[in-house]
Amino acid sequence: MIFTSSESLYILKTVFQRIALALFLILPLCAQAASLAARFMPGVPYYFEDFEPQQKPWAPPRNLNFEEVFKNYQYYEIVVETDGSQMTVQHFIQGRKISSEMYEILPDGALRKK
Repeated sequence: MIFTSSESLYILKTVFQRIALALFLILPLCAQAASLAARFMPGVPYYFEDFEPQQKPWAPPRNLNFEEVFKNYQYYEIVVETDGSQMTVQHFIQGRKISSEMYEILPDGALRKK
């Protein structure tokens, strides 16, 4: 089958548009998962005033520094595992650990309790 130059240009334009649309739809999901993994160094504890795992995608609140942790009555410690696929969340009240839970980090950035 032989195409004229205008037909070839139309086909090329259509293919390019479909690839751009696919990237436009897929890249935000990859960026959300990557941004969460990039924000936390595996094995290092991070501290937060609250923890809301039902957010989709999960967005961590502002990180507390070490001094702020001890000023707070209640805080959460989050440690991402070395492979970046799960994290441990520990809840503290007055410096005492109240609970510890494991969450799987899903590709879309959501969390699932294990």
